[in-house]
Amino acid sequence: MRIDVLLGEAQVAPADVADRIVVVIDVLRAATTVAAALDAGARAVIPFETVDETASRAKAYARGEVQLAGERRMVKIDGFDLGNSPAEYTPASVDGRTILYTTTNGTMALAASHGARACYFAAFVNVTATVASVRSAIEHGGDVTIICAGHERHVALEDVVCAGRLVRGITAGVERVTRGDGARVAEMTERPFQGGVASVALEAGHARSLVAAGFERDVEMCLTLDRYDRSVRYHDRQLQLEPATRADH
Repeated sequence: MRIDVLLGEAQVAPADVADRIVVVIDVLRAATTVAAALDAGARAVIPFETVDETASRAKAYARGEVQLAGERRMVKIDGFDLGNSPAEYTPASVDGRTILYTTTNGTMALAASHGARACYFAAFVNVTATVASVRSAIEHGGDVTIICAGHERHVALEDVVCAGRLVRGITAGVERVTRGDGARVAEMTERPFQGGVASVALEAGHARSLVAAGFERDVEMCLTLDRYDRSVRYHDRQLQLEPATRADH
């Protein structure tokens, strides 16, 4: 098995994901928010790259069936129902509804995963469940690419730390693993945070920006390990929960 990590700066090429198991990471905040929405009972989350595409797709649904959701420059998009704060996604706001969703970084990264054998959307809040799903997917062979969404085409520390945790869990006890340089960087970056990830808030530039903008509660939620026990699968252009899988490491 080969495992690679794309750290968030370079464009993702089709060869990076073709026929691979892919994990897209966006800790702050998209992958966390999607996990919260699905846990609260949303039928599915459908990601889009642009605001216009999101609003246009809503016309195919009855108004009560969907919620328009997402952010630009960290704040809710004008005219949308929900922003990108995971705490907004409660059963009262999303249960039984399909969420049409666009963000600055995370939904763009998901769009780059087309051609993957399977794709998961991960954050600290479901990292152990994601490890279990990937290990199950590669049980009979296959390579892994982890894509850090980053922040506006820059490396985001929180995503790299999460990637390192994934690399460590996915490869534990696996024989004949080849790690790309990005995977090695992620593993080394994660080591100081193995005892807990809350301190990432003090180190990561995007976390500090969110706190300064009034989203401190979001940062706290996003830097909580294993709040949810199910992974999020991206399939047929929709994000949905996978059944819980026992981690085997």
